Amino acid sequence: MARPIRVFDGSFGRLQLIEAATGEAPHAAVAPQIVIKHEGADVDFQIDGQSQRLTRNNLLFFNPGVTSQALLAASSHAQLLVFQASGDWLCRSFPAVFEAGGRPFAAASESITHRIRQLADTLVIEVLNDQFLSHERLEFMLQELMLSIVETYLARRQSGSRLWRGSPFADNRIRKALAFLRAHPNKEINMNELASQVGLSRSRFYDLFQLSTGRSPRSYLDMLCIESAISKLSSGSGKIAEVSAELGFSAQSNFTRFFQQQVGIPPSEYRRAAAKPNTEPNTEPNTEPKDAPQD
Repeated sequence: MARPIRVFDGSFGRLQLIEAATGEAPHAAVAPQIVIKHEGADVDFQIDGQSQRLTRNNLLFFNPGVTSQALLAASSHAQLLVFQASGDWLCRSFPAVFEAGGRPFAAASESITHRIRQLADTLVIEVLNDQFLSHERLEFMLQELMLSIVETYLARRQSGSRLWRGSPFADNRIRKALAFLRAHPNKEINMNELASQVGLSRSRFYDLFQLSTGRSPRSYLDMLCIESAISKLSSGSGKIAEVSAELGFSAQSNFTRFFQQQVGIPPSEYRRAAAKPNTEPNTEPNTEPKDAPQD
């Protein structure tokens, strides 16, 4: 059987980091499921009798009711990120896509985008350092993952009016703003200029943004900056001062204070923890929200 390394339950459903195993019995998905390889050998899946290979360059989708089985050589190792999304949670954000009884995913396998690859790798870092992970940040990243999946793989198969019907993300101007913030996670972004860029007054922009995301633009940007910082710190790409400058902080001390307020420890400590992740299995589902650090 697959060995769970980390398990998280919440309103979003269940997120697992698992060690794939050979000889796993076939099982049917009870909810929409996404599987992304983190590291190790490629894994062959039988999905409703069809073969699909999972590599670092693609991701697999499982519609409810689909039967699958992972096939892995006995001497091989693979870590997989498995997100079994709650139908209710999905329907709150994308009701037209994940309506009851539907099969939202037209293809079992898709090439992975840079954005989704980055999100998946950052999620693995975060769940392995779960003593610093807040429930709020976990749900934010999973929402970002699903929004990226809907925009990347499902939007091209459905008309915009149909796809976004009833969704809090229905306003195309807010989706454009979100795309800009993701591409430029930088504290120096001028929100008044961004509002004008997407064709909204400042007040209307802030109101619509809050209605769509449940956050202010600044709060959303803060979460994106933390996600980007964790990705850069864990990959060892650049010094902390360089990460600070890339994210628009005028001084490294300001970045350190911001990071500690959001995560609970300084960036230097997080980098050390991420360099030596604890991969010992924790089979007890983590269901207790950890309070976000206070300013």
